[in-house]
Amino acid sequence: MFKAMRKRWQHWVNQRIPRSDQRVFGQRNIFILPTGAGVVFGGLLLIMLITGINYQNSLIYLLTFLLGAVVVAAMHQTHRNLSGLELTLIQAGEGFAGDLIPFRLRAVSPRHDALAISLACDDVVLNQQHVPAGQQADLNLSVPSLRRGYLQPDRILVETRFPFGLFRAWSWLRPVTSGIVYPNPLPAPEAASTVQDGEEQSKSSSIDGNDHADIRPWREGDMSQRVQWKRYARTGEMVITDWEGEQGSPHWLDYEAFAGVDQELRLGYLAHQVMERSRNNSRFGLNLPGQVIEPDSGAAHTNRCLKALAIFGLEQPREGGPLPHGTRVGESAGRALGAGGEGAL
Repeated sequence: MFKAMRKRWQHWVNQRIPRSDQRVFGQRNIFILPTGAGVVFGGLLLIMLITGINYQNSLIYLLTFLLGAVVVAAMHQTHRNLSGLELTLIQAGEGFAGDLIPFRLRAVSPRHDALAISLACDDVVLNQQHVPAGQQADLNLSVPSLRRGYLQPDRILVETRFPFGLFRAWSWLRPVTSGIVYPNPLPAPEAASTVQDGEEQSKSSSIDGNDHADIRPWREGDMSQRVQWKRYARTGEMVITDWEGEQGSPHWLDYEAFAGVDQELRLGYLAHQVMERSRNNSRFGLNLPGQVIEPDSGAAHTNRCLKALAIFGLEQPREGGPLPHGTRVGESAGRALGAGGEGAL
């Protein structure tokens, strides 16, 4: 029964506060209730009133009604503190799975100061934010991420308990724009790309089990694990071990190179390789089923590759229902794109 009531409440709130990257808070979407301290304070006022009636004491009456007036004024001030506040999501951040993803919001209070405003999402709270009247304040809220994909918070809580903490006024922002969560980088085993000179081959070629190797000079794009560091320390000559039968281009990071490996592991391996090539400022391309990113270098290229890995096999969240962080929509479509991978989120 409790679950059914909670579901109905959430449905009612979602209808009253639809998804939008901008929200102006007013009578229609602000909720207010006494806090625990407010309930205790109200109980004490009731006891004082009963005592005053019992003893017919004018001073007790005076103090009771004076404190009651303070409570009523505090209720109106708490509601007014949030009323008229405009909150806009201006940038949804990016990061790796397990990190806190920054969401940048802009708050504007055109008529009066908004004091002691708090923002919260899941267990992360941003406390005591002040927005002067007629000015704007940029607020950075970090949202926890669980796995790769689109990060669309169900609700961002906006609340205030100013001035005395006797009442709590709150509402929500339900953003449309999603953050991007990259796969968690995992050290990749040695594997040869199936791409040669920009063209895909029919199957991958692994270096495991090959006993014959050639030595060649280091070229841009080669993996650092394959450098003969002992020889480099002795002679200062940087050379690479080239295993016999290895046909893949060193400029390509290839999804099909890790045949028989779980999809999420493949994406983690590729994310690690992307970061490694980026640190070395190497030129590289990314080959995914249904998408090929041509070799390039630089921060923009790295970001593009990481984003492609983050959203691989996923559909972007749409209005019509909140999605858990990184949830797969269209399981069959994701499996079709990730042929050769056996795992799911």
